[in-house]
Amino acid sequence: MTSASNSAQGMVARDLNVDESMVVRLADLFSLMGDPSRLKIIVACLNNPISVTDIANSLSLSQPLVSHHLRLLKAARMVRAERRGKHIFYVAADAHVQCVIADMVAHFSEPDDCL
Repeated sequence: MTSASNSAQGMVARDLNVDESMVVRLADLFSLMGDPSRLKIIVACLNNPISVTDIANSLSLSQPLVSHHLRLLKAARMVRAERRGKHIFYVAADAHVQCVIADMVAHFSEPDDCL
């Protein structure tokens, strides 16, 4: 890593207000995303609103299991629900969710020699 990128990372870290309460909340959120099924559900909701049925079918999961995961993800503000008539569709809560996933994909797509 260059000294410029080290400096930029240090500035970002100093600008973040990460107190003990925030550390606990972040740990809970990352733990929630650590379940492969929930992470797949988040990815399914990234670009367009999608129904529980479509998520369940595309991921080969039961509808009750998807609904359970969506309740947890909604409570954690990772997804939001949009009602359209009798149907509810789920989508990533905001651009931050999309960025977290995109940044982690980019991070793990880098060659090992970048470390």
